[in-house]
Amino acid sequence: MIHPDVATFVGFLGMACIIAAYAYLTWKPEPNPFLLHGTNLAGAALLTVSLVVHTNWPSLVLEGFWAAIALWGLAKAVRDHRSRS
Repeated sequence: MIHPDVATFVGFLGMACIIAAYAYLTWKPEPNPFLLHGTNLAGAALLTVSLVVHTNWPSLVLEGFWAAIALWGLAKAVRDHRSRS
């Protein structure tokens, strides 16, 4: 089992990923969808690690949706990239 302090630190890393992805989306005129959705997926995964140790069901469900949307965005980016190639 993960020590609660480590889980908290991992959660903060996840939070930083999601905030960085949102800032990137806001500042970049044409963001790279692989970077944007990949960073969101990493953030959701890291926050999920923290939420499994420090259970908060609404936040855990939110991260599940966040990860699903990021995966959908990555799949769309792959499809779009292949259609342009």
